[in-house]
Amino acid sequence: MPDTETVDVSILIISFNTIDLTRACLASVYAEAGDHSFEVIVVDNDSADGSAGMVRSEFPQATLFALDENLGFGRANNLAAEHAAGDRVLLLNSDTVVLDGAIDRLLDFADAHPEARVYGGRSLFADGSLNPTCCWGKPTLWNEFCLASGLSSVFAGSTFFNGRYLGDWQRDSVREVDVISGSYLLMDAPLWAQLEGFDTRFFMYGEDVDLCLRANQAGGQCLFTPASQIIHHGGGSERVVADKMVRLLKAKVQLYEKHWSRTRQWLGVRTLELWVLTRLVGHRARKLGRPSASSESWSAVWKARAEWRTPPAVS
Repeated sequence: MPDTETVDVSILIISFNTIDLTRACLASVYAEAGDHSFEVIVVDNDSADGSAGMVRSEFPQATLFALDENLGFGRANNLAAEHAAGDRVLLLNSDTVVLDGAIDRLLDFADAHPEARVYGGRSLFADGSLNPTCCWGKPTLWNEFCLASGLSSVFAGSTFFNGRYLGDWQRDSVREVDVISGSYLLMDAPLWAQLEGFDTRFFMYGEDVDLCLRANQAGGQCLFTPASQIIHHGGGSERVVADKMVRLLKAKVQLYEKHWSRTRQWLGVRTLELWVLTRLVGHRARKLGRPSASSESWSAVWKARAEWRTPPAVS
């Protein structure tokens, strides 16, 4: 906890078996600290790699909650936020690295645009290339169909066909967006409290989309700035893994159930089935019908469709 009476921002970091990445993330936070007062709150979701001990010994200035269970991303952030004293809360993934005073720059941007209340910055992969998953468009039936049918890939530069990933926009200008990624998201603390943080029925994936949609409904705006940059190692570089994809699809269906009409929900699930099936067929076709690691993963996702089509209901 900082020595000042007021705290400009509470930085919330959730760790789970990412000891080296978490160490680099925390080191960058403190190395790039600027003029704004801040506190760091780390919640470790029962890591088995010594992450909690590393934080305790190497970053004693951080507040650590070392749990004996994995609460998931949403519940862990809610726990951290309950102990936050900042005027704003910043969600920061443990697999990120803060660059060039990025947090200070984001706070300055927020101070200049107080009406927005939700803010995000630009993410890069480790090689310096753009990681576009820092923000995106909201899920709509059209956007989901374009993803499922492959139109978003064929016309990747089009905001009409690739609205979910915002076309070929390089995240190089200030812009209002529908969704700021939970990997690097700044929100006014009163708005976070009003929304009661994340909906904890989303265990992993989808919770940041839901949060931003609810923030918009409450009068907030998601405002993006390229002036604040971080490295985010995750996102598009990850391989397709069946278990992960099943969780992602469950989250999508939960979002449909919470934010769409029943007719749109039904159509949305059909687009997800189309998406999985086309990927499975496509991977097998490229291997002339022979199984591959990717086709086997998509096959497992397809076989598990009864599980992800009917996730725990949200209201």
